[in-house]
Amino acid sequence: MPFHRKLVLAIALLGLAVLTLASPAGAGQTPRPTDGKLLASGLEGTIGGTIGPDGALYVPEGALGRITRIDPRNGKATTFASGLPPAPFGGVIDVAFIGTRAYALVTLVAPDHVVGIYRVDDADSFTVIADLGAFSIDNPPPYPIDVPTGLQYALQPVAGGFLVTDGHHNRVLRATLSGQVTELIALGNDVPTGLAVSGKTVYMAEAGPIPHTPETGKVVAFDIRAPILRDVASGFSLIVDVELGRDGMLYALSQGDSPGDVPPASPAKPDSGKLLRVNHDGTFTVLVDRLDLPTSLDFAGDTAFIVTLNGEVWRIKHVSKAKPVGPCQPFRV
Repeated sequence: MPFHRKLVLAIALLGLAVLTLASPAGAGQTPRPTDGKLLASGLEGTIGGTIGPDGALYVPEGALGRITRIDPRNGKATTFASGLPPAPFGGVIDVAFIGTRAYALVTLVAPDHVVGIYRVDDADSFTVIADLGAFSIDNPPPYPIDVPTGLQYALQPVAGGFLVTDGHHNRVLRATLSGQVTELIALGNDVPTGLAVSGKTVYMAEAGPIPHTPETGKVVAFDIRAPILRDVASGFSLIVDVELGRDGMLYALSQGDSPGDVPPASPAKPDSGKLLRVNHDGTFTVLVDRLDLPTSLDFAGDTAFIVTLNGEVWRIKHVSKAKPVGPCQPFRV
């Protein structure tokens, strides 16, 4: 089976997997910087998320076509926006803010809906500002694909618009607020996932080719003005997100062991996900173990918020106070 077909099936299978709750670390396991708290659960079709201007966590529920606001103190969930195109394995997959205005990334929806970036105008009204699907159809990658509109994964604000990763066409797109879409960087068989930006430097997570091995799970970086990739760290399977902490350090999420004891195009093993800190020598330090298929990482102060594929949100306090293990020095941006 061709690689790109495997990727589409892998993401679809993630939505069908029988998942279990994340378990706290016990004796002999990697200690948590502090006990994690299950802040919210029961969400449907969760991949991305972001901290909004009010300090709350905003999580897309792609299966329901809505964005849910999670109170970071008590986990109370309220609907922020609804009426976006839903999809079993896509729909609204990520959300980002420019100032107080929210924007939603929509992918893998029915042909009568636009794959692209939607501006949230009101609680139930939206405007498409960038048609990523049309651009992808008109500008396909130079290899066989199964989804002409692409499989967009992460939405990251930059000056004048957004960056978007496409994990099927293996590239990063740039979209302006006026709707112009261009290809910023084309990748090899790397599967780009999450994004973080510091000034002109873009940090990007890569799941790597199937089967997802620790060697090909990476955080890479490039200058947005001259997008040439350089490796930052590697060594854990299925890196699905990267995020800058308020402490100036760089953090990442590994979805976990894959293939491990599961077939190559299947989800990672349950409870094998990890919150990682990036080290200066290109390695990672495990800060939190036994996460169940995490997909998105965000910070408010030194508190990490982790969204999982099974519709949970975990809050982990005092992440920046976790001590480095051995001689590894944290990577500072």
